[in-house]
Order: sequence, then structure tokens, then C-alpha cells
Amino acid sequence: MTTPTTRVDFWFDPSCPWAWMTSRWVDEVATHRDLDVSWHIMSLAILNENNDVSESYRAFFPRALRYAQLVAAAKELHGDAVVKPLYDALGTRIHLGQRTDVDAVISESLAEAGLPTALAAHAPADPADHLFAYEEQLRESHRSGMALVGNDVGTPIVSVNGVAFFGPVISPAPTGEQALTLWDGVVAVAGYDGFFELKRSRTRDPIFAETHSA
Repeated sequence: MTTPTTRVDFWFDPSCPWAWMTSRWVDEVATHRDLDVSWHIMSLAILNENNDVSESYRAFFPRALRYAQLVAAAKELHGDAVVKPLYDALGTRIHLGQRTDVDAVISESLAEAGLPTALAAHAPADPADHLFAYEEQLRESHRSGMALVGNDVGTPIVSVNGVAFFGPVISPAPTGEQALTLWDGVVAVAGYDGFFELKRSRTRDPIFAETHSA
């Protein structure tokens, strides 16, 4: 019997290390399961624009917003298929490389994803330098993910065959059977209509340089 394809939608902010870890896990599961994954942009800057957050966290938002704007513009101008390659290129530099030169990260990521360098104009260092033409599309993509899970969560948001949840927050990203076991467990728990929260304190930072398998 042929196993039906599982529809997965994944919302991410390119700057979020936890979303990056979860995305690597989804990539691993997709090598073993028939997943049809669609990738969508969301924004921590938009999520927190009216929230009381620390000054250090707020200082991070302009940089994060530039990357989110870039992905939104690339999607609108070049289609859904470019979103994942651009995310991979950005995330490799932001998270694995710990790169902080935003202009260089954007330029190199566009080149790696085969996209025109002119797209960088849609992610200006100073918003006054250029009108971001796709703000409403970015906000709508963000809203579409948040509408599935409520407003008291962050990134990533994952929807599996229409059942959505925040996270999971994991470190490091598992591989092999452990990745599949985690996938089956998360999907099963999220599929129960009365389930809302399962949490414990984080005891480690994101581990990017290695994966973990059983």
C-alpha cells in the first residue's frame, strides 16, 4: 500500500536559531518520509513590535527584519521554489558561520540561491533608503502562521496535514530513527484536539555543528 504524502507547512524567521534547528530536523524526516513541505516567512520583529522586550533583544530586530524582508521579496518576485534555497543559504551563514556582516550574508546567499543581487535593495540597512514594497505580503505570511496557533508563541510554526503547533524546540537536530520517532510523537500529540502545551526549561544552546542520532 502506498503511504499518502504528508502536507507540511513551515513558518520561520531566518534569524531564529531554534527555527533553524527544527528545519534541519524536518529536512532529515523528509529523507525518510514522503513529505510535501512548503516554506513560509514570518518575523520575530513583527511578532514583538508591540511587546515589552529587553533593549538588547529589540536591537536584534532591524537585522532580523532585513533577512525576513529579503525572503518575502524573493518569494513575491521569483516564486515559492526559491524560499527554501534562500533560507538554507542564509541560515548556513547566520547560524553555522555565525556571520554578522548582514550585507555580505545577503549578497552571498543570493548568489548561492541563484537569485539576482538586485533583491538586496528590498532589505536596506536603513528603511528610509528604500520603500519595502512587500511589507503587506510579509505581514500576511506572518499572520497566516500565527492564526493557526495563537499569539503567545514564536518561530517556528509547523503544520502537518492541517494540524499546527509551535516548535518543537530541539538541540541538536536528531537524525535517523530518532528523528522519525520524534516526528511521530510530536505529530501524535499535536493531533489531539485538547492538547495545548508540553514544556521544560532549556538546558543547552542550539548545537549547530553536530547532529544527534540514536
